[in-house]
Amino acid sequence: MSQDRKSHWEGVYDTKQFTDVSWYQQLPARSLELIDAAAVGEDAPIIDIGGGASTLVDHLIARGYRDITVLDIAEGALAQARSRLAGSSHHVHWIVSDVAAFRPERSYRVWHDRAVLHFLVDAADRQRYLAALRAALVPGGDLVLESFGPDGPLKCSGLEVRRYSLEMMAELLGPEFELQSDDLEFHRTPSGGEQQFLCTRWRRLAK
Repeated sequence: MSQDRKSHWEGVYDTKQFTDVSWYQQLPARSLELIDAAAVGEDAPIIDIGGGASTLVDHLIARGYRDITVLDIAEGALAQARSRLAGSSHHVHWIVSDVAAFRPERSYRVWHDRAVLHFLVDAADRQRYLAALRAALVPGGDLVLESFGPDGPLKCSGLEVRRYSLEMMAELLGPEFELQSDDLEFHRTPSGGEQQFLCTRWRRLAK
């Protein structure tokens, strides 16, 4: 795990509530739409990469999903989510880990990532991300991947990012993943700014 990266994100959640970060969404409508499109049952294992204190987990629980994992590098982010969920937090498996160091101990039917991949500007970290993804997602499983689009920000939370076109994302994932849908979304931040996201869903092909 990159200690510098962990220290950065712990610092963010030491100083901000989840409603104040630029990626906050009261209703993560696009993520829910893409997960719904995966058409999995309520018992299907879903992992939210970099979920932190995001409200996605609240909405998944409300929809009846019973096997949810949230992974984040910042323990403080997960603590905010657990506190908010209170009695419902027992529905969730919480993992403190850098995704680039993640070694999955089980398989998942849906891998959801909104706004983690674009922070991995180092090619070696991206390869580690792909290794974790391949180890975790079952063949036939769905990858919901949302990152800054080609006209997205150059920086976020004080860090450099890597913006993605659909072609760049397809090249990174390779032929093992088949595109199911893609769209551009403009996210309004709590401070009133606008960020372009590329929102995609891929299916991992059966071996």
